[in-house]
Amino acid sequence: MDFYTLLAQSATNGGGSQQSSPFSMIILLVVMFGIMYFTMIRPQKKKQKEEQQMRDSLQIGDEITTIGGIMGRVVTIKDDTLIIETGSDRTKMKVARWAMQTNNTANEKAEAERAAAKEAKEAERAAKIEEEGKKHAKKKKKSKEEE
Repeated sequence: MDFYTLLAQSATNGGGSQQSSPFSMIILLVVMFGIMYFTMIRPQKKKQKEEQQMRDSLQIGDEITTIGGIMGRVVTIKDDTLIIETGSDRTKMKVARWAMQTNNTANEKAEAERAAAKEAKEAERAAKIEEEGKKHAKKKKKSKEEE
């Protein structure tokens, strides 16, 4: 057979390859949507939930930073607005609750808790090492007395 005959046969057979079923195309779309959900949508929703929880847990006296970079202390909390006090001259500003980016007071508390936990762990580790050292010294002393 020559090249032109093979070309004509492949054109009439649909290229010589099997056609994919619509079922496999649906499975492919479902798999792609699942991958997009777990890599893009779910983390974004989790982040939004954490931000909303942080905004809802605000208390008077908390140090905050707005999305514009303004830092201040919360003076009054209303439904959807906050009044913050900025600077040493105590300038008061009214900002929307959604414009709050971070709660610096909560961040400082979390860092202090982490540092305290780390120090406690290190102290426990040092006590354990010291205890093992005492046991080892007692064993050495006993072995010397037996000799």
